[in-house]
Amino acid sequence: MSTVLLKKADIASLMDMKEVVDIVEKTFKGFGEGTTINPTKVNLDLGETASYPPYQGFMNAMPAYVGWLDTAGIKWAGGFLGERKKMGLPYVTSLILLIDPRIGNFKAVMDGEWITTMRTGAQTAVALKYLHKGKSIRLGLYGAGAQGHSQTQAISTVFDIEEVRVYDVNRAAADKYAQDMKDIVKGQIIIAETPREAAFGDAIVSVTQSKEKFIKNEWVRPGTIVFPMGSYQEVDDEFILTADRVVVDHIGQCLHRGALKELVEAGKFCENNIDATIGEVVAGKKSGRIFDTDRILCIPIGTGAMDIAVATVALERAKEKGLGGSFDFV
Repeated sequence: MSTVLLKKADIASLMDMKEVVDIVEKTFKGFGEGTTINPTKVNLDLGETASYPPYQGFMNAMPAYVGWLDTAGIKWAGGFLGERKKMGLPYVTSLILLIDPRIGNFKAVMDGEWITTMRTGAQTAVALKYLHKGKSIRLGLYGAGAQGHSQTQAISTVFDIEEVRVYDVNRAAADKYAQDMKDIVKGQIIIAETPREAAFGDAIVSVTQSKEKFIKNEWVRPGTIVFPMGSYQEVDDEFILTADRVVVDHIGQCLHRGALKELVEAGKFCENNIDATIGEVVAGKKSGRIFDTDRILCIPIGTGAMDIAVATVALERAKEKGLGGSFDFV
């Protein structure tokens, strides 16, 4: 049985962000209903935080089964600075392998960078669909790179964006974002001069590589939803500990990586402090927002199930259009 091989350009030609958001929403619903099976990702530290080896990167192994598509697979993905950054390559590097869950043969091997970027934006959009009331939204954004772009694109498929205030340590990146997003954002785009200025609106989304807890509790107004989506904490301890509700995509992963990791290790935060998963909210099993004034911490740290779902739809469409190559591994 031949395995289909798909490159990034093939995949990007097969679907748009609105379709990715729909796929991610259905997969979140599967999480809530128990038909999406997603073990905690396994992390290989290649110098992201470890002193050895010194490559300033990491890789994650992310397996999953997605019931609504009857598909399974694994994403092998990570991010690298250091030499990769010097070469001008994207921070994310990724491959996705799909299998037939009935017999185990490998159906496809494909690039995962485009899918990772798109589904990460889609996760935020789906969470906001259930946590934010109204058809319009005001957005504070930290990080104007690829993820900043995809977050904005995804949110714009669900809401009319009235205003974005964007902050990036690299002013040129913020300027480029403003130019690139002018047709996506219906309202105005304001480039913030300081981090404080970007703590604004109905939702604050942070997609940075910062190791600093730069978003302060006193900046977050009542009714705001905060998405700290970087590899580290990005928000201060006080906000995490005083948020009215905490919603995550995957309990096991969120307790051991990203915004909650340090507080969990210090014994100041535990599973009992999590109010719901995004899947439970999408499936109608738990409430996302209870009061309009709730300050909500939402952490969609990223799961292989989203990648496998999007990759499976991409594979089906690639076959229909005759895209991609093939290889007989056996």
